Amino acid sequence: MYGKYTLNPVGKTEFHWDLKARDAQTMLSSQVHSAKSGAESSIQECRVNCVDDARYERRAAADSKSYFILTTANGEVIGTSQMYSSDALRDKAIASCKESGPVATMNYGAIR
Repeated sequence: MYGKYTLNPVGKTEFHWDLKARDAQTMLSSQVHSAKSGAESSIQECRVNCVDDARYERRAAADSKSYFILTTANGEVIGTSQMYSSDALRDKAIASCKESGPVATMNYGAIR
């Protein structure tokens, strides 16, 4: 079983999504989109770009925790990960994104 995308409302008209791992932990979160269609388009960008290692920017926060950003070919941010206590855990999450991202199911919850 692979992970899933969850599409979440933010207020009345805005949306954001999370890519969840098999264990339901959030691996990647999008920015807030002004419409449901924008968030759905962003999920498609994630599906396409998450398999390419060159699309991942591996970073360290000021507190030395590790995280990553997934970008499009032209450098636009698709999503940002949670913080990880080590580079190894961050890299494991990237591997999971590469595996789950293209085939993860959609969960719309209470929205349609």
